[in-house]
Amino acid sequence: MKFLTDLAERTISTYLETLLGLLLASSVVDLSAAKAAAVAAIPAGLAVIKGALSGFLGKPATAAALPSKPSV
Repeated sequence: MKFLTDLAERTISTYLETLLGLLLASSVVDLSAAKAAAVAAIPAGLAVIKGALSGFLGKPATAAALPSKPSV
């Protein structure tokens, strides 16, 4: 359950950060809010893929890509 919570948090934060960045940039680039929301889903989807792969390759039971610190 911790893995899914971690992955959901990372995905939602990636989506919101990207959406906010696109909405702020829409004054420079002609981009509607609906298009910005759709485009922001791309990095969020990539975050899901990265998190899923990290569950196998990184720290167990989390979506972290980096391995855990070795125990001393």
